[in-house]
Amino acid sequence: MSTPRRSRAREIALQALYRLDMNPATTDDEIAPFIAGRLHGGPLVAFAESLVRGVRDHRAELDALLNARATNWRVARMPATDRAILRVAAYEILHTGTPGPVAVNEAIELAKRYGTDGSAAFVAGVLGGLLADRAAATTG
Repeated sequence: MSTPRRSRAREIALQALYRLDMNPATTDDEIAPFIAGRLHGGPLVAFAESLVRGVRDHRAELDALLNARATNWRVARMPATDRAILRVAAYEILHTGTPGPVAVNEAIELAKRYGTDGSAAFVAGVLGGLLADRAAATTG
C-alpha cells in the first residue's frame, strides 16, 4: 500500500501537471522548484518529478488509452484536474512498479479532493476499464 508521503508526492505531481496544462510555456526550471518547495526536498521530490516527466514523455500514449476508455469523453475536453489525475494514474499503472489497484485508489482520493462531485466515479470507471484491458492483454 502507498504511504501517505507518496500520496503527497502524487498530489504535488498533479498540481505541477495542472500548472503545465494551464500554461504550456512553463519550463522544467519552473516546475522543479515548485515540486521541491512543496515537498521540502528529499526522496519524494524525485518520485514526484518522475511522475511529471513520465506523464510528459508518454502523454500521447496515455491520452490514446484514456480516450479509448472514457466513453463519450475525449481527454482534451475533460476538466483539467480529472485529466491530470487520469494521466498520473495511467502512467503509474503502465510504466512503474506501482500496483494497479494502488494507483487507482490514489487517483480516486485525488479526485475526491480536487475534482467535482462526479470526478471520483468518473476516474474509477476509466481506470477500472484500463486495468481490465491490461489484465485481459496479459492473460489472453
